[in-house]
Amino acid sequence: MGEISIKISIADRIYPLKVATEEEEIVRRAAKVINERIKDYQENYAVRDKQDLLSMALLHYATAALRVESKVQDQDTAVTEKIEELDNLLNDFFSK
Repeated sequence: MGEISIKISIADRIYPLKVATEEEEIVRRAAKVINERIKDYQENYAVRDKQDLLSMALLHYATAALRVESKVQDQDTAVTEKIEELDNLLNDFFSK
């Protein structure tokens, strides 16, 4: 569970990072996904500025993360409601 030093390239810039050994693969995959998104935007939109492309990619992934977070919260709320409903049913049953 040590740390290693790696270099990640995003939008043609190199970033030296220290990451936990077990997270190296996911960090490299994340950089690859970001670069693919940037390439997609570059090919499909009239945007050439790397900063703009990075901002667009960031907005895409932040939006996706917030959607997932919202779904998880909705599921947590639904589970909590079901537990409360079961608790009420059991309390009613045992109080008779």
